[in-house]
Amino acid sequence: MEKICCIDNGACNIKIGNITDEKPLVIPNCIMKAKSEKRRPFIGNQIDECRDISGIFYILGFTKGYITNWEVQKNIYDYIFSTEFPVNFSDTKLIITEPLFNFPIIQEAMIEIFFEEYDCISLTKTTAPDLCQYQYTNTQDPDEPPLCCVVIDVGYSFSHIVPFVKGKKVLSAIRRIDIGGKLLTNHLKEVISYRFLNVMDESFVINQMKEDSCFVSQDFNADMAMAKKKYPENKTIREYVLPDCTTIRRGYLQTPGTAKKGDDYQVIRLNNERFTVPELLFHPSDLGINQMGIAEATVDAINACPEETRPHLYANIIVMGGSSKFPGIRNRLQKDIRSMAPEIFTVSVSIPDDDPLTYAWYGSQFLANDPEFDNLSISRQDYEENGVRGVLNENDAQ
Repeated sequence: MEKICCIDNGACNIKIGNITDEKPLVIPNCIMKAKSEKRRPFIGNQIDECRDISGIFYILGFTKGYITNWEVQKNIYDYIFSTEFPVNFSDTKLIITEPLFNFPIIQEAMIEIFFEEYDCISLTKTTAPDLCQYQYTNTQDPDEPPLCCVVIDVGYSFSHIVPFVKGKKVLSAIRRIDIGGKLLTNHLKEVISYRFLNVMDESFVINQMKEDSCFVSQDFNADMAMAKKKYPENKTIREYVLPDCTTIRRGYLQTPGTAKKGDDYQVIRLNNERFTVPELLFHPSDLGINQMGIAEATVDAINACPEETRPHLYANIIVMGGSSKFPGIRNRLQKDIRSMAPEIFTVSVSIPDDDPLTYAWYGSQFLANDPEFDNLSISRQDYEENGVRGVLNENDAQ
């Protein structure tokens, strides 16, 4: 029996698994090199074998959200398909995600690689918001499934707001913001390098620090007033214990003054950067980016849809992506969108209870059962008969 494997090909992480699996395998979508082991590249989860994670630098296949270095990307695929998640392409259909509005030349390269290099029997291209829409609409009330929804995809390179009406994207209403997890990590590096010590080469550690310590403010002015006070009146201040790669593999957050006597760990004291960094998602102009924040862009996207769909769109807003894991982001979005939406409409913002990073992957189970699945797929026979541009044009027409 043919298997169906889904690859949610994010710029930061690849989520891969057969649609019958309970959960996908999450693998860093990059090659990393460390100062301590210059000769050895670490691909994906191999980074766990690195003895010293200081000074790690990334070699990425993606640039600004799009695959631009296929040599790097194929090396990562080769490693995953041979070691982390072996795939027998002779009896496995593939579902793979790509960025919204992906360039045709990148789509052509992807199709060629999977049919020529891996002898794939069937390939289905989709996007993470599409899979998220499948998952959301099929897991709500079966008696009254939602006809519309808005997917807020807060990703690594940028964020997208994508409205869906009856399972179809409203292309003219899609909004993109050039703020994502990568920019937030880089901004935190700059702030800490300016205030404490130079960490510009420590992307790996600072990204962990961001994930462990940052949160979304519910009242920015009040939190800034709090941050001006001294500890212990200032409830925001925390110390982040940096990893020493011997006893501490990953840094952790602690309240000031709780270190045990004799501990000689290096710590960084964090104050308002804990909430000013995620605030860029709501106010990109703070960093000189002349764009709307995600709450304002969501309202703008909904207003670009047909008027009769707007009540349903406001009532079904789903947030996904790795950068949507900041504590407080759902309540902040709910409050901000509520303040801008018409009073007569119900506003409901939800974030998956399990993991917003892998939420879209689960939608592949419903996509595979869609009656139109075979029509959306590119078979090996189609590829051999029509060539890469032929199948690409045919697929786009559908």
